[in-house]
Amino acid sequence: MSAVTPLPPAPSSPPSGALERSVWLPVSSCAPAACVRAQTRTAGPLRRAARLAGALAVLAAGLPVALVIGRTARRGTAVARWSRLFLRALGIRVVTRRGFSCLGGSARARAVPADDGPALLVGNHVSWLDPLVMAATLPCRPLAKAEVARWPVIRTLATGGGALFVDRDALSTLPRVVADMAAALGRGESVAAFPEGTTWCGREMGRFRPAVFQAALDAGVPVRPVALRFVEGRGECATPSTRPSFVGDDTLVASLLRIVATRDLVAEVTVFPGVRLERTAPLGLHPADARGEPGEWSRRGAARAALARIAEAQVRTALLPDSGRPALAA
Repeated sequence: MSAVTPLPPAPSSPPSGALERSVWLPVSSCAPAACVRAQTRTAGPLRRAARLAGALAVLAAGLPVALVIGRTARRGTAVARWSRLFLRALGIRVVTRRGFSCLGGSARARAVPADDGPALLVGNHVSWLDPLVMAATLPCRPLAKAEVARWPVIRTLATGGGALFVDRDALSTLPRVVADMAAALGRGESVAAFPEGTTWCGREMGRFRPAVFQAALDAGVPVRPVALRFVEGRGECATPSTRPSFVGDDTLVASLLRIVATRDLVAEVTVFPGVRLERTAPLGLHPADARGEPGEWSRRGAARAALARIAEAQVRTALLPDSGRPALAA
């Protein structure tokens, strides 16, 4: 078990003048200047060039595959292998760990034994790498921002990999997105979402927004919390890393150059048991979700909020200092 040295806490309040624009598009207090620290070990120029060349080669090789896999039964396996290959090209090793459920005494929810069935995968959001890390660990269709669909090459790869797109500036489109997620879950495909609605540097995380949890309720599938954390180094020398984070006014190029310049970068993925709400349990209402509205709307809002709070609490436990667990796979 590796010892992990905690970083100082990130700023807890948004930068001056930053306001939350909507319930779907919150503002993170993280920014590259305040949160991104120097790497503990630096990759040399040749290693950086080799990583960039390797990543470009994997991207190019993935294009014809993305055009033909479509909705084939092997799409999940192909995307998982491609994601692992791309991450390795960048110098990132993925380690999967088992999380343990902490639902004792809850009248609202129960843990679901591990199985191969579909689930709504929800995790904290640190980087543009997160969907790749998630796909490399668990076959799934990621929920991506609509801007990705406008990026050449990336659009083809994302669409071929089964990505679902959401316009975070248009809340009116959210019901359709949730319906698309529920349909995919109903067909037996897992869907990955990041309910914070924005990225954080990894030293802090935001609230899980309840909206996407409706897809799991509609499809009748469990919610599986997944915690993502990046560290540098191995064994006793491992330390949390903010270098892969993609926050504030950061650019994709700047983030990519930081990643390839960092040695011994590890993506730790902690997978928790699935969670289901008991249908007969009284849910209660949370002030942030009830809004005083009666009937079915309030019950649905309470159910979403309950799942969001449970999943967020699970993920936070894995991000605590010294919360390492035995690795399952690398």
